[in-house]
Amino acid sequence: MKQFAIIGLGTFGYYLATHLYEKGHDVLAMDKDRTLIQKIKDSVTQAVVADAADRKTVETLLIKDMDAAVVCIGTDLSASILVTLNLKDIGIQKIYAKAITDSHGRILRKVGADEILFPERDLAVSLAEKLHNPNVLDYLPFLEGYSIIELAPPDDFVGQELKALDLINRYGVQVLAVKQAVSGRFEMIPTGKYVLKNDEDLILLGPNDALDSIRKKRA
Repeated sequence: MKQFAIIGLGTFGYYLATHLYEKGHDVLAMDKDRTLIQKIKDSVTQAVVADAADRKTVETLLIKDMDAAVVCIGTDLSASILVTLNLKDIGIQKIYAKAITDSHGRILRKVGADEILFPERDLAVSLAEKLHNPNVLDYLPFLEGYSIIELAPPDDFVGQELKALDLINRYGVQVLAVKQAVSGRFEMIPTGKYVLKNDEDLILLGPNDALDSIRKKRA
Protein backbone atom coordinates (compact mmCIF):
# COMPACT_ATOMS: atom_id res chain seq x y z
CA MET A 1 0.00 0.00 0.00
CA LYS A 2 1.26 3.45 -0.93
CA GLN A 3 0.39 6.89 0.42
CA PHE A 4 -0.83 9.67 -1.87
CA ALA A 5 -2.12 13.19 -1.41
CA ILE A 6 -4.57 14.48 -4.02
CA ILE A 7 -5.01 18.25 -3.85
CA GLY A 8 -7.92 19.75 -5.76
CA LEU A 9 -11.07 17.68 -6.26
CA GLY A 10 -12.42 18.71 -9.61
CA THR A 11 -13.33 15.94 -12.03
CA PHE A 12 -9.73 14.88 -12.61
CA GLY A 13 -8.77 14.95 -8.93
CA TYR A 14 -11.93 13.16 -7.83
CA TYR A 15 -11.50 10.20 -10.16
CA LEU A 16 -7.77 9.99 -9.51
CA ALA A 17 -8.27 9.89 -5.74
CA THR A 18 -11.14 7.39 -5.76
CA HIS A 19 -9.41 5.07 -8.23
CA LEU A 20 -6.20 5.00 -6.18
CA TYR A 21 -8.25 4.20 -3.08
CA GLU A 22 -10.07 1.41 -4.93
CA LYS A 23 -6.64 -0.02 -5.78
CA GLY A 24 -5.91 -0.32 -2.06
CA HIS A 25 -3.78 2.77 -1.45
CA ASP A 26 -3.90 5.28 1.40
CA VAL A 27 -5.34 8.48 -0.09
CA LEU A 28 -5.55 11.91 1.51
CA ALA A 29 -7.91 14.19 -0.46
CA MET A 30 -7.78 17.97 0.07
CA ASP A 31 -9.87 20.86 -1.23
CA LYS A 32 -11.13 24.21 0.01
CA ASP A 33 -14.66 23.36 -1.11
CA ARG A 34 -16.60 21.61 1.67
CA THR A 35 -19.15 20.27 -0.82
CA LEU A 36 -16.45 18.42 -2.75
CA ILE A 37 -15.03 16.98 0.46
CA GLN A 38 -18.47 15.72 1.49
CA LYS A 39 -18.85 14.07 -1.90
CA ILE A 40 -15.58 12.14 -1.66
CA LYS A 41 -15.21 11.49 2.07
CA ASP A 42 -16.50 7.90 1.95
CA SER A 43 -14.37 7.00 -1.08
CA VAL A 44 -10.87 7.83 0.24
CA THR A 45 -8.87 7.22 3.40
CA GLN A 46 -9.14 10.82 4.62
CA ALA A 47 -10.83 13.89 3.16
CA VAL A 48 -9.97 17.32 4.56
CA VAL A 49 -11.33 20.81 3.96
CA ALA A 50 -8.07 22.73 3.72
CA ASP A 51 -6.18 25.31 1.70
CA ALA A 52 -2.91 23.73 0.57
CA ALA A 53 -1.65 27.15 -0.48
CA ASP A 54 -1.11 27.73 3.24
CA ARG A 55 2.33 26.41 4.21
CA LYS A 56 1.39 25.52 7.80
CA THR A 57 -1.64 23.54 6.62
CA VAL A 58 0.53 21.46 4.30
CA GLU A 59 3.12 20.86 7.03
CA THR A 60 0.38 19.72 9.42
CA LEU A 61 -1.48 17.35 7.10
CA LEU A 62 1.19 15.87 4.85
CA ILE A 63 4.16 13.70 5.69
CA LYS A 64 7.24 14.15 3.55
CA ASP A 65 7.87 10.42 3.06
CA MET A 66 4.52 9.81 1.35
CA ASP A 67 4.92 8.28 -2.10
CA ALA A 68 3.56 11.20 -4.12
CA ALA A 69 1.38 14.29 -4.10
CA VAL A 70 -0.70 15.33 -7.09
CA VAL A 71 -1.73 18.97 -7.55
CA CYS A 72 -4.98 18.81 -9.52
CA ILE A 73 -5.77 22.53 -9.35
CA GLY A 74 -6.36 23.77 -12.86
CA THR A 75 -7.93 27.17 -13.35
CA ASP A 76 -6.35 28.97 -10.38
CA LEU A 77 -2.79 29.20 -11.67
CA SER A 78 -1.37 31.11 -8.71
CA ALA A 79 -2.80 28.57 -6.25
CA SER A 80 -1.40 25.59 -8.18
CA ILE A 81 2.04 27.21 -8.26
CA LEU A 82 2.01 28.07 -4.55
CA VAL A 83 0.77 24.61 -3.56
CA THR A 84 3.51 22.97 -5.64
CA LEU A 85 6.12 25.21 -4.02
CA ASN A 86 4.83 24.32 -0.53
CA LEU A 87 5.00 20.60 -1.31
CA LYS A 88 8.58 20.97 -2.52
CA ASP A 89 9.58 23.00 0.52
CA ILE A 90 8.35 20.40 3.01
CA GLY A 91 10.24 17.65 1.19
CA ILE A 92 7.63 15.65 -0.75
CA GLN A 93 9.75 13.38 -2.92
CA LYS A 94 7.46 13.05 -5.97
CA ILE A 95 5.19 15.88 -7.09
CA TYR A 96 2.81 15.72 -10.04
CA ALA A 97 1.05 18.90 -11.10
CA LYS A 98 -1.76 19.57 -13.56
CA ALA A 99 -1.11 22.43 -15.99
CA ILE A 100 -3.38 24.36 -18.32
CA THR A 101 -0.77 25.84 -20.65
CA ASP A 102 2.84 25.14 -21.58
CA SER A 103 4.00 28.27 -19.74
CA HIS A 104 2.05 27.21 -16.66
CA GLY A 105 3.76 23.83 -16.86
CA ARG A 106 7.21 25.40 -17.13
CA ILE A 107 6.59 27.47 -14.02
CA LEU A 108 5.34 24.43 -12.10
CA ARG A 109 8.46 22.51 -13.02
CA LYS A 110 10.69 25.40 -11.93
CA VAL A 111 9.05 25.57 -8.49
CA GLY A 112 9.36 21.85 -7.87
CA ALA A 113 6.97 19.65 -9.89
CA ASP A 114 8.64 16.43 -11.06
CA GLU A 115 6.05 15.69 -13.73
CA ILE A 116 3.56 17.95 -15.49
CA LEU A 117 0.12 16.66 -16.41
CA PHE A 118 -1.98 17.91 -19.32
CA PRO A 119 -5.06 15.64 -18.97
CA GLU A 120 -7.23 17.28 -21.63
CA ARG A 121 -4.43 17.52 -24.18
CA ASP A 122 -3.20 13.98 -23.55
CA LEU A 123 -6.71 12.55 -23.85
CA ALA A 124 -7.29 14.45 -27.09
CA VAL A 125 -4.02 13.20 -28.59
CA SER A 126 -4.78 9.64 -27.50
CA LEU A 127 -8.24 9.79 -29.05
CA ALA A 128 -6.86 11.31 -32.26
CA GLU A 129 -4.35 8.45 -32.56
CA LYS A 130 -7.08 5.89 -31.94
CA LEU A 131 -9.33 7.47 -34.57
CA HIS A 132 -6.41 7.63 -37.00
CA ASN A 133 -5.51 3.96 -36.49
CA PRO A 134 -8.13 2.19 -34.36
CA ASN A 135 -6.17 -1.07 -34.14
CA VAL A 136 -3.03 0.34 -32.50
CA LEU A 137 -2.96 -0.54 -28.78
CA ASP A 138 -6.73 -0.74 -28.82
CA TYR A 139 -6.64 -3.97 -26.84
CA LEU A 140 -4.43 -2.74 -23.98
CA PRO A 141 -7.15 -1.21 -21.75
CA PHE A 142 -8.81 -4.64 -21.59
CA LEU A 143 -5.75 -6.50 -20.32
CA GLU A 144 -6.72 -6.62 -16.68
CA GLY A 145 -3.70 -7.00 -14.44
CA TYR A 146 -1.14 -5.79 -16.99
CA SER A 147 0.64 -2.44 -17.28
CA ILE A 148 3.29 -0.58 -19.22
CA ILE A 149 5.70 1.22 -16.88
CA GLU A 150 8.91 3.23 -17.01
CA LEU A 151 11.35 2.01 -14.40
CA ALA A 152 14.88 2.91 -13.36
CA PRO A 153 16.65 -0.47 -13.39
CA PRO A 154 17.82 -2.18 -10.21
CA ASP A 155 21.58 -1.90 -9.63
CA ASP A 156 22.23 -5.53 -10.56
CA PHE A 157 20.63 -4.97 -14.00
CA VAL A 158 23.11 -2.24 -14.96
CA GLY A 159 25.99 -3.33 -17.18
CA GLN A 160 24.27 -6.53 -18.29
CA GLU A 161 22.98 -7.51 -21.70
CA LEU A 162 19.21 -7.83 -21.89
CA LYS A 163 19.50 -11.46 -22.93
CA ALA A 164 21.42 -12.16 -19.71
CA LEU A 165 18.68 -10.50 -17.65
CA ASP A 166 16.15 -12.77 -19.43
CA LEU A 167 13.18 -10.81 -18.05
CA ILE A 168 10.68 -12.57 -20.28
CA ASN A 169 11.46 -15.99 -18.80
CA ARG A 170 12.26 -14.86 -15.25
CA TYR A 171 9.28 -12.54 -14.79
CA GLY A 172 7.10 -12.78 -17.89
CA VAL A 173 8.00 -9.15 -18.64
CA GLN A 174 8.83 -7.74 -22.08
CA VAL A 175 11.28 -4.88 -22.66
CA LEU A 176 9.57 -2.51 -25.09
CA ALA A 177 12.22 0.20 -25.08
CA VAL A 178 15.15 1.72 -23.24
CA LYS A 179 15.04 5.46 -22.52
CA GLN A 180 18.04 7.68 -21.83
CA ALA A 181 17.20 9.61 -18.67
CA VAL A 182 18.95 12.85 -19.68
CA SER A 183 18.26 13.17 -23.40
CA GLY A 184 14.94 11.34 -23.40
CA ARG A 185 16.00 9.39 -26.50
CA PHE A 186 14.41 5.95 -26.95
CA GLU A 187 15.94 2.71 -28.15
CA MET A 188 12.82 0.92 -29.34
CA ILE A 189 12.59 -2.88 -29.07
CA PRO A 190 16.27 -3.33 -28.13
CA THR A 191 18.03 -6.57 -29.05
CA GLY A 192 19.27 -9.09 -26.53
CA LYS A 193 22.82 -7.75 -26.96
CA TYR A 194 21.84 -4.30 -25.67
CA VAL A 195 23.86 -3.43 -22.55
CA LEU A 196 21.87 -1.48 -19.98
CA LYS A 197 23.56 1.67 -18.67
CA ASN A 198 23.06 3.39 -15.31
CA ASP A 199 21.55 6.53 -16.89
CA GLU A 200 18.79 4.64 -18.71
CA ASP A 201 15.24 3.61 -17.83
CA LEU A 202 13.40 0.50 -18.94
CA ILE A 203 9.97 0.62 -20.56
CA LEU A 204 8.37 -2.67 -19.55
CA LEU A 205 5.14 -4.50 -20.35
CA GLY A 206 3.98 -7.29 -18.10
CA PRO A 207 1.76 -8.53 -15.27
CA ASN A 208 1.41 -6.05 -12.42
CA ASP A 209 2.73 -8.47 -9.80
CA ALA A 210 5.84 -9.20 -11.87
CA LEU A 211 6.46 -5.49 -12.46
CA ASP A 212 6.10 -4.91 -8.71
CA SER A 213 8.71 -7.64 -8.06
CA ILE A 214 11.22 -5.85 -10.30
CA ARG A 215 10.34 -2.47 -8.74
CA LYS A 216 10.96 -3.89 -5.23
CA LYS A 217 14.49 -4.89 -6.22
CA ARG A 218 15.29 -1.16 -6.11
CA ALA A 219 14.05 -0.79 -2.53
